[in-house]
Amino acid sequence: MVARREVAAAEVVEAALGRIARLEPSLHAFREVWGRAARARAREVDREVAAGGRLPLAGVPIGVKGAAGLRSPVTRRLLEAGCVAVGATSVPGPGTGWQTWGLGAGGRTANPWRRDRSPGGSSAGSAVAVATGMVPMATGTDGAGSVRIPAAWCGVLGLKATNGLLPTADRSGLAAPGVLVRRAADLAVWLECVLGRPVPDAAAGAGQAVTAVWSPDLGFAGSEAEVVRVARAAVDRLAAAGVVRPVPPAAGAGAALLDPGEAWLALRAPGGDRRRAERTRAENDGRLAALLTGARLLLTPTTPNRPHGHDGPGERYSTALTWAFNLSGHPAVSVPAGFTADGCPVGLQMVAAKGGEGLLAEVARAAEGVGPAVRGPAGGESRCGPGSAPGRGSPAGQPSGEPPGGR
Repeated sequence: MVARREVAAAEVVEAALGRIARLEPSLHAFREVWGRAARARAREVDREVAAGGRLPLAGVPIGVKGAAGLRSPVTRRLLEAGCVAVGATSVPGPGTGWQTWGLGAGGRTANPWRRDRSPGGSSAGSAVAVATGMVPMATGTDGAGSVRIPAAWCGVLGLKATNGLLPTADRSGLAAPGVLVRRAADLAVWLECVLGRPVPDAAAGAGQAVTAVWSPDLGFAGSEAEVVRVARAAVDRLAAAGVVRPVPPAAGAGAALLDPGEAWLALRAPGGDRRRAERTRAENDGRLAALLTGARLLLTPTTPNRPHGHDGPGERYSTALTWAFNLSGHPAVSVPAGFTADGCPVGLQMVAAKGGEGLLAEVARAAEGVGPAVRGPAGGESRCGPGSAPGRGSPAGQPSGEPPGGR
């Protein structure tokens, strides 16, 4: 709309800053809010548009994961496309364990659907900011599920790109840039802007379902029964709508992997057993290659568990179903699947062959129209994707447009 001069970037950014000011005190999604700089940048965008500049994301307010994220090559490309960075979103605090997912300037980051639960991490604030409409897009990095997990637990879309496709400072090779959005169409726009080229339409074709293999646990994760039920119901809805066509694994392929946990940790820890880690990686790579030869997608719940409390999940790894694809490097997206009976969002993870981001974006777009409309966690109507709405109709039974209650 800004690019078409239907509205000014300054107006859009001012509205975003106003929503942040209203919601931030209870959600703590931001470490820093850059109001003055954002307003100045919005005025620059308006001047560029008026002068005939072509900015595909003119005036789009974005949250940037952590203050350091402003210097990343991916963020710079988004700014060049016309985005306006409004603040640094929350990440885990210094010295905290992996169970602590987000610390904003005002305190721990709350899940907007269940304030007593974690929003996931480590792109915690980015997911909350997008889920509540503070911004339509936020950056993230995904080293073990750090984009997909908060996307699943906050009811938004989160894409991890193919490892190595985009530049990253992570020396282990396990992390990849990603993005969190509310609308599936924005995934393709993000890809085109950060890649600097059009993303090929990789869908199977108009009206043709995409073949997909379903796995509730990848053979090792011990997924919660209700989480599996919600995610599987989403797959069934997609199948009924002709978006995907579930197929069994190709002969000899199977949908089970070796648990990647030890290998992932060994590759990140000094002195880890890299030879053993590489054996696990090679075995899983072979299994995934065989599986994705017989089908175009692998579908799983995004996490084996629902959002846990702020004290952490204990010994359970919420990364169990995501970090296999950091080890292998495959692209993956989490799309909203529905809700557990206690109002917690569940994500459906879709994994494609390397370089298959276009396919993931197209399937996510098709999935968006399948689910019923539900009230968002901070007002406004949105699509639940292929899943079902929470049993009480709105987050934690909250009828107003404000974030749900809780501590």
